[in-house]
Amino acid sequence: MTMTVATMMCMCLLLLQLSITFFVFMCCVGNGNARITSAFVRSEFPSVDIPLDNKVFAVPKGYNAPQQVHITQGDYDGKAVIISWVTTDEPGPSKVQYGTSEKTYYYAAEGTTTNYTFYKYQSGYIHHCLVDGLEFDTKYYYKIGSGNSSREFWFQTPPEIDPDAPYIFGIIGDLGQTYNSLSTLEHYMHSEGQTVLFVGDLSYADRYQYNDVGVRWDTWGRFVEQSAAYQPWIWSAGNHEIEYMPYMGEVLPFKSYLYRFPTPYAASKSSSPLWYAIRRASAHIIVLSSYSPFVTYTPQWLWLAEEFKRVNREKTPWLIVLMHVPIYNSNEAHFMEGESIRAAFESWFILNKVDIVFAGHVHAYERSYRISNIHYSVSSGDPYPVPDESAPVYITVGDGGNQEGLAGRFRDPQPDYSAFREASYGHSTLEIKNRTHAFYRWNRNSDGKQVPTDSFVLHNQYW
Repeated sequence: MTMTVATMMCMCLLLLQLSITFFVFMCCVGNGNARITSAFVRSEFPSVDIPLDNKVFAVPKGYNAPQQVHITQGDYDGKAVIISWVTTDEPGPSKVQYGTSEKTYYYAAEGTTTNYTFYKYQSGYIHHCLVDGLEFDTKYYYKIGSGNSSREFWFQTPPEIDPDAPYIFGIIGDLGQTYNSLSTLEHYMHSEGQTVLFVGDLSYADRYQYNDVGVRWDTWGRFVEQSAAYQPWIWSAGNHEIEYMPYMGEVLPFKSYLYRFPTPYAASKSSSPLWYAIRRASAHIIVLSSYSPFVTYTPQWLWLAEEFKRVNREKTPWLIVLMHVPIYNSNEAHFMEGESIRAAFESWFILNKVDIVFAGHVHAYERSYRISNIHYSVSSGDPYPVPDESAPVYITVGDGGNQEGLAGRFRDPQPDYSAFREASYGHSTLEIKNRTHAFYRWNRNSDGKQVPTDSFVLHNQYW
């Protein structure tokens, strides 16, 4: 049977049309322009905390050996670090010895020692030491403790503030201390991330009672030391840091968190360690507190208004905001909880061309398109989020692995503002290339392996 020329032409045109359709579809998926709700289900590890006798919580050998070592940025521009650790037998020295050659320490800095009680739990001696006057883009070795119980670590300072300084941030949230948490942490440590942006809910110690609350803060400190002692973790507080427990006589919010995790808030003229800003490489990072007052004329509101004035996109073109509660979330878990902070700050994010907003709280992953909902005024305007090229991308990374498990119930249908969502554990990386482009990846913990699952090229809002 022979085909006519007309029939063959029709078939060729049909094949061409199908090829073009497939190509356009794949391009849309690759560029994040197709809404995706992933059906992947992760079930490798149960959502239970790692037993106390596990080696990831091991106490360092030696009398009064420093433990729970972690560092964070210590100033506005990245030429200082705050080094923190705990000793349990006695205070011991709060001194940090450091230098640019391994086991050669020409410099020293003195810190402070504090402790606290929580119910009948008595913390160890908590040391915080500011090491400043450092050189950019330099590897430093440091030593803490004394005698045979001393311990040695290292860290790398960021490059000098520059619009084209490349840098890689890791993003982790809602971590906890389960086997899933360990999977997330180990996968992040195999990435090329240089600094962690942590979006709240650290240890989940508040899911315990009485003295066990403090014990689980100690285990978490030893758990994250394998990363946090070697690179800065930029802290933000979540609801599990509040620890309001009147039945135990504990009514001071954020008590354990504030004693253990200092921030360089004074360097950005903040009045509270819970909200502050830093500059690092080519990024200006603003940390907000979802659980502190933020409405008009509150201290946080007034500070943020001034901090946006300090942003210089000629020097730090990338403007990143961290908070715990997401502004845009299509999961049944914590749906609409971010509405009040959205009403307070979303218009500021757009006015100042924020590039990306990272949040946690919802134990799943979700990425939005550039959208806004600032045009509705009760009596007029569009009451739904609309595409807005001046708006940031909103990303929820509350999937670190804690014992509360995953938030697997997404709202159906997937709203237009939601680009990709999946209820799995993982972490993200943001690789800044230069002043105009950055590459973002979300990495799923899939059956013990890191699987890059969602990615896109982020174009800078200012440049």
